Amino acid sequence: MIEVVAAIARWFQLAANLILLGSCVFLAIASTGKHLYAENWIKRLEGLFPWLIVIIPLGLVAILITTIAQATGNIAHLWQQDVWIGFLLDTRVGQTWMWRVASAFLLASVVLYIRNTPRAKWKYVLCAVTAAMPLIISTFASHSASDEINFAAILPYAVHLVLAGVWFGALPAFLLLIFENYRKDSEKKENRSRIETLGRFSSIAFPVMLLIVLTGTIVGDRIFDGHYAAIVATPYGWLLSSKILILGFILLIAARVRSHWLPLLANDNQTESVNLGKKGLRKWVGLEFFLALFLVLLATIITNTTPVKYVQIENWPFPFRFSINATWNQPNVAIQVWIGVAIALSAIAVLQLGKSRDWKLKSLIGIPAVLLILGFAIALPPLAIQAFPETYRRPLIPFDTTSVVTGGDLYEKHCAECHGVQGKGNGIKSRTLSTKLPDLLTESHTTEHTPGDFYNWISYGMANTDMPGYADKLTEEERWDLVNYIHALSRGYQARPLTPEVVPGKAYVKPPVFHFGTLNGNTGVLQDFRGNKSVLLVIFSWPQSKDRLEQLKAIFDSQQQDIAVLAVPVNELSSDELSVMTEQMPFPIITQNAHEIVSSYALSRRTLTHPDIIGRGTIPEHMEFLIDRQGYMRARWIPSIDESGWSDMEKLKQQISILHRENSRMPVPEDFVQ
Repeated sequence: MIEVVAAIARWFQLAANLILLGSCVFLAIASTGKHLYAENWIKRLEGLFPWLIVIIPLGLVAILITTIAQATGNIAHLWQQDVWIGFLLDTRVGQTWMWRVASAFLLASVVLYIRNTPRAKWKYVLCAVTAAMPLIISTFASHSASDEINFAAILPYAVHLVLAGVWFGALPAFLLLIFENYRKDSEKKENRSRIETLGRFSSIAFPVMLLIVLTGTIVGDRIFDGHYAAIVATPYGWLLSSKILILGFILLIAARVRSHWLPLLANDNQTESVNLGKKGLRKWVGLEFFLALFLVLLATIITNTTPVKYVQIENWPFPFRFSINATWNQPNVAIQVWIGVAIALSAIAVLQLGKSRDWKLKSLIGIPAVLLILGFAIALPPLAIQAFPETYRRPLIPFDTTSVVTGGDLYEKHCAECHGVQGKGNGIKSRTLSTKLPDLLTESHTTEHTPGDFYNWISYGMANTDMPGYADKLTEEERWDLVNYIHALSRGYQARPLTPEVVPGKAYVKPPVFHFGTLNGNTGVLQDFRGNKSVLLVIFSWPQSKDRLEQLKAIFDSQQQDIAVLAVPVNELSSDELSVMTEQMPFPIITQNAHEIVSSYALSRRTLTHPDIIGRGTIPEHMEFLIDRQGYMRARWIPSIDESGWSDMEKLKQQISILHRENSRMPVPEDFVQ
């Protein structure tokens, strides 16, 4: 019940705010003539303003009450003053609410000023700007600002809301002007002035709607964060799909109004044509406003629905999914897809032709719709591959070194005999099987299939193959450990192009994260350095790497502000050796989880000149990895392989300096494979 009340309160408050904004914009672009501002429809429109400025703060109060009730889970808390004060002062939502209320009262004062002073264009512009303030402030407590508040995150949604107000909020004024034009006692000169006003608004309304679609796409893309499958598998996605469908109908109506019904009003000498235009405008703009009201309702419900990137798709509802990565290189796929795309795009050309030839509405919508459906029917099937209930399920275990090593041990026990020790499909039993095994190391299976696909195959096997299921032998966590290990294998092989030199602006290798501890009891995680320092991960052997560690002491002292050095021993060291090293080295020597770190990062030992795919492979005695502030592996030096590298300390300092100066816009790698 609280959710219903909250949705209704948000709906009324948002609709009132948008209508006030749009009405003022409409009045500002209508005309500057005193005669126009004396017309009856403006008086009727302004008669709505007092109601709107009352609805906005009342809606905000209702929103606050329902939000506190939902947050605390107990309506009785509404009677406790400290709960209210704590919510308002200690939460971003509460602080944003106070700013929204302040801006609402400012808006009310501007409206009262307009109502009690002579009408003027600049006053309506002032009112529109003031009406936009509560909308812009609301974005600071929106899904767009859920991760972090910054200009890039807030701006698209703020622009989206303001543009929605310009279009949707002006529809009541548009309708009032149409009804005013229906009056039989209206003079021809007045009617012509009103028609010009309608035309001016229509000339900006359609582009504004297209900008609404553009900004909405940007906002939606950030909220989905790559999880586009959720659009048909989560409540948020279903609501957004409904919103997009309704918006599509509204765009068609708006285009029809602009291209067909408005031009009929300009035929002053043809009364029948003018009357037909008036009737059409009343009907279709009225329908547009009704659909827009429902659209605003959906928008308010969406704002109170958990975004898709925070919701797991536990069970994918379809036996298929679309994947360009897994299908594009198959025979004839590209040709069929491009043919379908061409047919779908031809729907736009046919729509323009229909508008120029003044087709009836059924033909104008029906023929392009058929072409669009036909195009999709041709283009999509070749992109479809098999899917499972777990296909889009988020991994239960993060992609860390502990999971990778656990998965490696499980792989050695249950999978290596068939798939081979390095995953190349050349295990001892591979020749006795009825199906050819895939190369999990060098081929792009992890990019073509989701982690959930691998989880399904490991759990239940693969139909029509010799692959058995392990759901009865391995726990759910162990199966996800296997998935992480397979991804670590693949990512390690994809890291072959890395060299001791950083390629500016190119970050693609996502290494596993790890927890570490040192002999003196200090602990941390790799993620601690994100946004702060780059990390030089040194995997060394003792005493073989002694001279190199001495070299690194100098760089640590000179560039301590730019780099964090973490040293991880390959071999187990005695307590005496560790104590001596800890005293002599200014950077931490990792003792806890050292084995897991070494084993996991050794999977990234392969280079273009030394692929190391024969037998079990060889782990070098010394490896160094440079990880940037975002968490990506950017460079690697293996002394036994690279002829030149970071033994020249100036070269290493140069790479650190490149990362330090770099202003990367890459998103931080997820801690789970995807």
